[in-house]
Amino acid sequence: MAFIRPFTTYLFNPISRLFVGWLPGFGVITYRGRKSGKTYHTPLNVFRRGDAYLFALTYGSDVQWVKNVLAAGGCELRRIGQRIQLSEPAIFVDPEARLMPQPIRVFLRLMRVSEFMRMRAPER
Repeated sequence: MAFIRPFTTYLFNPISRLFVGWLPGFGVITYRGRKSGKTYHTPLNVFRRGDAYLFALTYGSDVQWVKNVLAAGGCELRRIGQRIQLSEPAIFVDPEARLMPQPIRVFLRLMRVSEFMRMRAPER
């Protein structure tokens, strides 16, 4: 998957940020760089399970957005037109991707994705 990363970072992400926050199964997280202080907007697949939001770490947990969100203790999620503050980021390993929807689970297993991040939304 690493060979696709430059394409998604520099071509797909800037374009997709414009519309993925309105599509089911997607969202855009907003967070600050832990070193630069710069604000970043990263489009991601996101799935809700109760009060938790789940993110498949398709490039693993050693990427900058994950490190920044962990250091900050959360981020903001724009999803289907809503802005949601997320906190308590936690990484977990699940080779079977059991918490993901069935069609997504198949693709994640084919791509050998086994790391995920869970964040919680405040109670409403």
